[in-house]
Amino acid sequence: MIQHSGSYSISKVLSANDTGETGGHQAGILIPKDNDILSFFPTLSHLNEKNPRVRLTFTDAGGDKWNFNFIYYNNKFYGGTRNEFRLTEMTKYIRTNNLNAGDTIILHRNKSGDRFIEHQRSGSQQVAHVSESEQNYTVRLKLSHTWKIISC
Repeated sequence: MIQHSGSYSISKVLSANDTGETGGHQAGILIPKDNDILSFFPTLSHLNEKNPRVRLTFTDAGGDKWNFNFIYYNNKFYGGTRNEFRLTEMTKYIRTNNLNAGDTIILHRNKSGDRFIEHQRSGSQQVAHVSESEQNYTVRLKLSHTWKIISC
């Protein structure tokens, strides 16, 4: 069971592009350039390295480990056009859990720095794999229609 006490959590409502339903290819889920959302992730060098990245391991409630890359695509500063943060290599998690547009992923980081992932089905009030007694989320700040910071 995932423990939420003392954790920092963010959530994102998945788009059709995020889940691959549009048939298009994109390089991971876009992370907004908002300090409250970015503070969930490790700091990446902005200009000292082209496209810096870090590999992050998330654990689901079943104990399975999922490895994603947090990348700052900064090639705009190297003659390219991109200047954005993304979380990549999430396709296997999305497909394994049969997630669709409108479903929500929830990312947690506890005080020890351990990272956890959950999902919630669209229209559902229950987070997958979490008991009702642990569902005490409240929206603290809504940053866009898809990304949220949640307090537990």
